Amino acid sequence: MLRMVTIGVYGFDVESFLLRLRQADARLLIDVRQRRGVRGPEYAWANSRRLQAALAQAGIAYEHHRELAPTTELRRLQYAEDDRQGVGKRSRRELAAEYARRYTTEILDRADLTPIVSELPGGGTAALLCVERDPEACHRSLIAQRLTERHHVTIEHLRP
Repeated sequence: MLRMVTIGVYGFDVESFLLRLRQADARLLIDVRQRRGVRGPEYAWANSRRLQAALAQAGIAYEHHRELAPTTELRRLQYAEDDRQGVGKRSRRELAAEYARRYTTEILDRADLTPIVSELPGGGTAALLCVERDPEACHRSLIAQRLTERHHVTIEHLRP
């Protein structure tokens, strides 16, 4: 059975992030962010070059799948809903229904996930990465759901 995990950046430091990945036996990290930077000095480790260097040192391969990232327009749609609800990006608990619908039709329905599934490590797991702490607040949960439904991949969501 194919197995994947999802993980965010928020709530981790580099050591605890790598520890969770090692505990999950992650061999490949699939970055599904549009922009591979995170604001704030406490998350500088998650910026692309630093993250890739830390992963390489930990023996975890890295791939960026920008085609699965939400567009700037979609992110702005989510931010507007966050503002309406008075929640910050780092404290969001769920995705806006319109964002989830549009992400699914505009990005996910057009994406071919078969190559990603075929690249999953035979031993160990692969991890889908974005920034939000909770998968329910992030598009990675929509990708994970699609992988479960159409490719029978078992998903575990890692949290700090």
